[in-house]
Amino acid sequence: MNWITNFVRPRIKSLMAGRGSGTPENLWKKCPSCGEMIFHRDLQAAQNVCPRCGHHLRIGPAQRFQAIFDNGACEELPQPEVPQDPLRFRDERKYPDRLKDARAKTGRKEALAAARGTLDGTPVMIAVQSFDFLGGSLGMGVGEGLVQAMQAAVEERRPFILFVASGGARMQEGILSLMQMPRATIGVDMLHEAGLPYIVVLTDPTTGGVSASYAMLGDVQIAEPGALIGFTGQRVIEQTIREKLPEGFQRAEYLLDHGMVDMVVQRHDLRETLSRLVHLMTNRPKPKTKVAPPTITAMVVNTAPRLAPPA
Repeated sequence: MNWITNFVRPRIKSLMAGRGSGTPENLWKKCPSCGEMIFHRDLQAAQNVCPRCGHHLRIGPAQRFQAIFDNGACEELPQPEVPQDPLRFRDERKYPDRLKDARAKTGRKEALAAARGTLDGTPVMIAVQSFDFLGGSLGMGVGEGLVQAMQAAVEERRPFILFVASGGARMQEGILSLMQMPRATIGVDMLHEAGLPYIVVLTDPTTGGVSASYAMLGDVQIAEPGALIGFTGQRVIEQTIREKLPEGFQRAEYLLDHGMVDMVVQRHDLRETLSRLVHLMTNRPKPKTKVAPPTITAMVVNTAPRLAPPA
């Protein structure tokens, strides 16, 4: 009689079955680039950057606000009310059903969140477009939220920082979605007329109509390493021009080499880079007593080569 097979294993299985509902199923996450399995606390401490290959995993508004604002403290702007299904659109599913699922998945009402706070003592406004919500698509809710956040930034004299991640315009809203592109562009003009910095951080992915409008209008264009940035997909371009595109086409590093972005910055260096840019562009001296960044547990060491931020 094998006591391990006949006694120990059944006993362990029965104990685990009794507490199964309390055992988290997402303790480990697989890096989509190198396949490394990363413990969730280590990944969170590393700001969702793979410690093995340096791949930048996607993160949402809450993580962005926590990483950038002083001590992670901020005040989120209320989400504006817009028509939920103006075109009564339906494909395989009704549009309201897709919205309901996206809100349940993300815990947010729309694909954009904006918040006011301070960055090394300087008041700023930060907006984040989340790819987890219907691919970060630009709809009426995103457009209205972006314009209202820009108006608030002008009224309160706050530099505006935008983190972009989007697949483009939201097809379920048709022409009403496309109308948000010029509206957002007017919001950018308002910031320029007020003499306020407009800094854009392009994250993975930034494509479609969003990349053709306000995402490329920043006074300074920053990109995260490896981010996919472009208008039309690479396969569509290759089929159209009947040529093979270069290696790394539409990636952040390729765009930097060809003058489309100003810098590629590792996520760990973003806060310091943004702080330096904001204080430089507003001609404000940084506080002598440096504001402590958000408290983070033991950081995982990133062994991948890191791009040094500009001096």
